[in-house]
Amino acid sequence: MRILVVGGSGLIGAHVVDVLRGRGHTVTTVARTAQPGVDHLLDVGSASIEHLRPLLAGHDGVVYATRTDEQRPLPKPIYAEFRSDNVDPVVRLFTAARLEGLTRGVVMGSYYTYFDRLHPQWRLAERHTYIRCRLEQAREGRAAAGDGLPVAVLELPFVFGRAGGRLPNWAGPLDRWARSRTPLLAPTGGSAAASAHSVAEVAVDALEQASGADLPVADENLSWHDMIARIADAVGRPRRVRRLPSGAAKAALRLGGALQSLGRKESGINPTYLADLLLADLFIEPTSGRPLDPALRETFPSGAA
Repeated sequence: MRILVVGGSGLIGAHVVDVLRGRGHTVTTVARTAQPGVDHLLDVGSASIEHLRPLLAGHDGVVYATRTDEQRPLPKPIYAEFRSDNVDPVVRLFTAARLEGLTRGVVMGSYYTYFDRLHPQWRLAERHTYIRCRLEQAREGRAAAGDGLPVAVLELPFVFGRAGGRLPNWAGPLDRWARSRTPLLAPTGGSAAASAHSVAEVAVDALEQASGADLPVADENLSWHDMIARIADAVGRPRRVRRLPSGAAKAALRLGGALQSLGRKESGINPTYLADLLLADLFIEPTSGRPLDPALRETFPSGAA
């Protein structure tokens, strides 16, 4: 196959490129900034269908592997900006892909859409703009693609790993915390986690099978306590992780939500309701069973400054 990877220089996109080439496929990469191995410079987020069609011409499939920081606070109301970042580019991309006759696609999504299906009583789309836009991204992207272009949506949890200098955007603060003398605290609850390489394997499988499914991805399910302890071990500072009382976690998050409101700002995941997610077991079943430790050590190398 010949596959176009949008966001091919990012953490997940770079691993998708490696797996595709390892399986004998031809890859074209697109990114917003010049990086080694990037074939085309283009901001797909603002590109028109007419600009995208020549880029897609001659390809069999396309992978959309860019992401948005759901926690960044923005002036209210934020829906229009989150839709512009998450939904509109996917609609344009898959409209162009359909017009050029592509036969398969993958979107890197969020595991919050998995939990929205699993727990409708959580009202995630109603409470969190980011999750609403992720649901719209999948639905409207598939509608734009049409029946002849199945689009698999990978529902991703915490993703560990490294691609050159690219790391998960949350890795820096956790790394500094784990290396510091600050006590390590963890609330109840936890999250599914996967390596970037595992995500890439699932993505390429979906392309080869022309899958149009929702695909939740997880290598392991970790309590927050276990995740923080394993990060501390990885950086070479193993120590006890103490329990953060649920009441304290809820109070801190609600205070954050109140301060955002006072500043007339919002974030994609509403801190007022974040405790409902943070203190839950955001676990995916079944897991792949692949060990996460190699990706943890890549993300948090021992002895690094």
